[in-house]
Amino acid sequence: MTKIKTKYAVSRDDNPQQASLEIFEQLGQPQDGFVLFYCSVVYPLDLLAKAMSKQFSSVELAGCTTAGELTCEGYEQYSIVAIWFSPDYFAVSAELIDSIETFSLITAQTKVNRLLETCSSKQLTEIKNNTFMLTLIDGLSTKEEQLLSILNSAANGIPHFGGSAGDDINLANTHVYHQGKFVQQAAIVIMVNTLCQFEVFNCNHIKSSIEKLVVTAADAKSRTVYELNSEPAALEYARFLGVDIDDLSPEIFSLHPLAVKIGGNYYIRSIQKVNKTDLSLTFYCAVDEGIVLSAVEMSNIISSLSGKLETLEQRFDKPELVLACDCFLRRLEIEQRALNDEIKQLQKQYRIFGFNTYGEHINGMHLNQTFTGVYISGELNE
Repeated sequence: MTKIKTKYAVSRDDNPQQASLEIFEQLGQPQDGFVLFYCSVVYPLDLLAKAMSKQFSSVELAGCTTAGELTCEGYEQYSIVAIWFSPDYFAVSAELIDSIETFSLITAQTKVNRLLETCSSKQLTEIKNNTFMLTLIDGLSTKEEQLLSILNSAANGIPHFGGSAGDDINLANTHVYHQGKFVQQAAIVIMVNTLCQFEVFNCNHIKSSIEKLVVTAADAKSRTVYELNSEPAALEYARFLGVDIDDLSPEIFSLHPLAVKIGGNYYIRSIQKVNKTDLSLTFYCAVDEGIVLSAVEMSNIISSLSGKLETLEQRFDKPELVLACDCFLRRLEIEQRALNDEIKQLQKQYRIFGFNTYGEHINGMHLNQTFTGVYISGELNE
């Protein structure tokens, strides 16, 4: 008889104690293994942290706040989604990076070594070729590029993906959770050593470049662009779109992204907001003076993801689950294009679980408007 590898739970109860109990019950009252959870910021986070910590007293927990949640039943909002990983198939360990600002290569190497030692001590399977990492980062820290680059240097080829925590698009406070507390200006690195076959991957739906916009004035530290083509950034962006500046919104940003070209590929740099005082644009990802931003035409968002997942299924057979970090702007696009039924079908077919992010991570890179994840097969490594 095949043992259960993973279980999932979702609670929409707005009471943190009741929601935590529901999650615990749905996961089968686990006393071992690892639980990863994602939650809306509608919950009082101090109370939720205490409730989750008490309920899962004998299970290691890690998670973050979101801009929406994903399950195999479709999109969720204002909920808690959790996934339990059986210790029979997954050796999982988590480390907190309590200060992104002071994160160094020495710290990164120490954290990775500790994760490796913990996973190895569980004697599940060899580390090499059987291990990946997941990163969860404060989504308003503006330090993802720095952290991911350093971590990638220490990872020694271990594939890793992740997402930046959200806050229901309030753009006020984003948190990660570790050992009973929600914290800010911090990150969590989770190492997963598994008997299951898997592949870390990413997917976007950029089709082609339309027009070039040169960043002629910017502040890299705050990710703020003051000028595009020597004009106030928001005015120039609105001009290109043919809309009034007052119409610029996350919905518009999701349908008309800007991207940078690196090594022959385009990577989206999503706009976070318009700053009305000086008509500048703040971005979710790194921007600097002198870079060229391309307005890009997008292909079908469902077809691109479906095609990627089909390829993975052909390689690995049916999924146990697809653990996903999916930009909230992709969700806005899907909702505006009335594609909810299509994405729900994909999420059900491939058992997709995860959260809507303020930024996505893949092997040391910080991206926007991208789907990053790991396809975990129901088949085991021989």
